[in-house]
Amino acid sequence: MVLNDPLANVLSKMLNAEKLGKSTCSTKNSSKVIKNVLSILQDNQYIGEFKETDNGRGGILDINLIGKVNKCGVIKPKFNIKKTEFVKFEKRFLPSKGFGIIIISTSEGLMTLNEAQKKGIGGKLIAYCY
Repeated sequence: MVLNDPLANVLSKMLNAEKLGKSTCSTKNSSKVIKNVLSILQDNQYIGEFKETDNGRGGILDINLIGKVNKCGVIKPKFNIKKTEFVKFEKRFLPSKGFGIIIISTSEGLMTLNEAQKKGIGGKLIAYCY
């Protein structure tokens, strides 16, 4: 099976497990971007701990779910976002102001939209979660 967007597959699998009421989710997709996105979700209390176990073929990620994710997904296409356009994209992808997070890729690494706004830098939209 060919996976075109591993991050989208991980977020979709995580969301489906949340909807079914499961407490854990395992996925074979493992990359730096996926681990960084999961650590941002963990820092914002959307998921619990996650750990990577090596199976000799890229690794398996085990994610503990805490029942806080209502919806999450990747943003396609990955729009370039200027520091003056934050409100426009927040309105487009989140249900209300201050509810949920948008993850963007900046020159200083992956971070939430709020962190980028405080630092005054733009980047590319990656994912959202609320």
